[in-house]
Amino acid sequence: MLTKVSIRNFRLLRNVEMLFDEQSTLIIGRNNSGKTSLAELFRRLVEDGIPAFTLQDFSLDTHEEFWNAYLLSTQGQLDKARDTLPSIKVTLTLSYDQETLDLGHLADFIVDLNPECSEVQIEITYALIPEKAKPFFETPATTHEQPPPDKALFFRTLKERLPHHFRCTLASVDPNDATNRKHIEWSKLRLLVQGNFISAQRGLDDITHKENDTLGKILNSLFNTAESESAHQDDRKTTHDLRAAVSDIQAKLDTGFNEKLKNLLPAINMFGYPGLADPNILTETLLDVGLLLRNNTKIRYSGNNGVHLPESYNGLGTRNLIYILLKLLEAFKTFEAKPTTPSAHVIFIEEPEAHLHPQMQEVFIKQLALLSEMFTKKSNLTGKWPVQFVVSTHSSHITNKVSFEAMRYFLPASGIPGAPATTTKIKDLKKGLKEIPTKDQEFLHQYLTLTRCDLLFADKAVLIEGTAERLMMPRIIEKLDAQLAASQGLGRQYVSIVEVGGAYAHKFLGLLDFLELKTLIITDLDSVSASRSICPVSQGTLTSNACINHWFDKSYSPAELILKTAEEKTKGLVRLAYQVPEQPSGPCGRSFEDAFILANLAIFPGCQNDESHAMDEARQKKKSTFALTYAIHETNWHIPRYIAEGLNWLAASSTPVHPSAKIQVAA
Repeated sequence: MLTKVSIRNFRLLRNVEMLFDEQSTLIIGRNNSGKTSLAELFRRLVEDGIPAFTLQDFSLDTHEEFWNAYLLSTQGQLDKARDTLPSIKVTLTLSYDQETLDLGHLADFIVDLNPECSEVQIEITYALIPEKAKPFFETPATTHEQPPPDKALFFRTLKERLPHHFRCTLASVDPNDATNRKHIEWSKLRLLVQGNFISAQRGLDDITHKENDTLGKILNSLFNTAESESAHQDDRKTTHDLRAAVSDIQAKLDTGFNEKLKNLLPAINMFGYPGLADPNILTETLLDVGLLLRNNTKIRYSGNNGVHLPESYNGLGTRNLIYILLKLLEAFKTFEAKPTTPSAHVIFIEEPEAHLHPQMQEVFIKQLALLSEMFTKKSNLTGKWPVQFVVSTHSSHITNKVSFEAMRYFLPASGIPGAPATTTKIKDLKKGLKEIPTKDQEFLHQYLTLTRCDLLFADKAVLIEGTAERLMMPRIIEKLDAQLAASQGLGRQYVSIVEVGGAYAHKFLGLLDFLELKTLIITDLDSVSASRSICPVSQGTLTSNACINHWFDKSYSPAELILKTAEEKTKGLVRLAYQVPEQPSGPCGRSFEDAFILANLAIFPGCQNDESHAMDEARQKKKSTFALTYAIHETNWHIPRYIAEGLNWLAASSTPVHPSAKIQVAA
């Protein structure tokens, strides 16, 4: 079983480590965070032949290392230059049962002598060939006799030289002693680890003007696998019967069809060329089962009156699901047909949610865990199919059906604020959230499940108190964006708005810190008297808001809370916002509705500039009706100060702007 992979210098995966779940590992995160890079790297490692890499495959941060190595070579420090050069390195860790009598292909990779060790480490390195250091560092051709180092010219030359001077090597390394290693042939890695890939681009275009037989072509692969000597006997019998059926048709073609067909051919001697005898041209039509399956066999959906519908006539969601299931079956049959089964079988599935409605997404991820048992029941495997699924997704519906323990969070990072990501962090939610109390972890997972929350995919987040804020927040952000530069507008960033309530917002702090997610928590001041009765802010002695009390780790009066600075309301990437007076020494609301009224006295003629009047006015209005009125019908109003300050802080962060982004609201 594959337990861990460590990667250095491959694209966004500059220096990462990822643990694999025993059955299903869910990869989540924002766009362009390295999820596809992981699948592509594994694809190269398990395909036939020696893996090949280019300069573009090296992490961008390694370019300075290449350049520095070249500068050292120009100073005559060849050995130091060689040591400075970066390399792409991948370390796979597999675990095995020490009680297993037959280790199969794994035996070739065990180099340690420790009887207590049950791990194997496999190291793949793409690096400079030592004896080619001198030609690799030769000064690029130029028209000048002694040119200064030209960086652009060097990298253009580097792209051409890299494939000829670098090579990929494979070694098994003692987990207890890195100096104890053994060179391994590449063919043995493919025998040890099987990898299959279901990419996000599945060729299931929604076209009905011409047939698209993506699904039908999988049949040919299944047939080829079933013909192998080590395939299941039932599969081999099926292929034998198919060939027998084609042979019967072939015989009829030879005796009937071809006899008639040759009448279409003229005799050569009719042309009257001297000395040219008629060679008696015959026709022979040959049938090949593989070609029949690949080119002439199409999947149909049952219709009426013998009229069956082409593959492209079904919905994209259904075709996508059938495609994934057929590809999984193909992967299993390939695994089963191997003379000696691999020690690890990893299947990467990219974005299975494509074209699937939410309920189908949830069913898919739950059923995936049962596939191993379903396929094994009708196979010749002596044990369970040791498959490990790695699923990358942007679906909150899939994510909410998987435990935190199986999630790996890919977080893009950049050394320059506002610049595109150049590296990725891989965070294990099981390890990262261990400091959060178990009850709070259970609450978070249940809450995310119930709300279909997309915090795990957002660039930024706004946690809000209740219904009114949730209904009005999109309009508030729209108003704020009208005052900001286009590059700072929240409407063009992936912002998740989540209704959590004042009693629960603080339970999200550990998760937000782990996700490194820029977040604004908007909550209510909730002033109360010494007897815990609701009262205006100016008369309050305490706040009943659990989030505020947790944030400051001490009870403060509303008057003291109003005076807190922006720095005191900010912890790392999270900022707290609660009601403050619109003007210094002015009245202050204790809830969103109170604050909204005090910020817009012109549209509430019956309300004076007074806290008690604002509270009375707010009590007379139903929260949802209040919010819908000012979100849809009456939109000429001012944003309460505490919300405007918080959102301006959120908008001013360095998260990249996305032209087509939409604000996501979770109820």
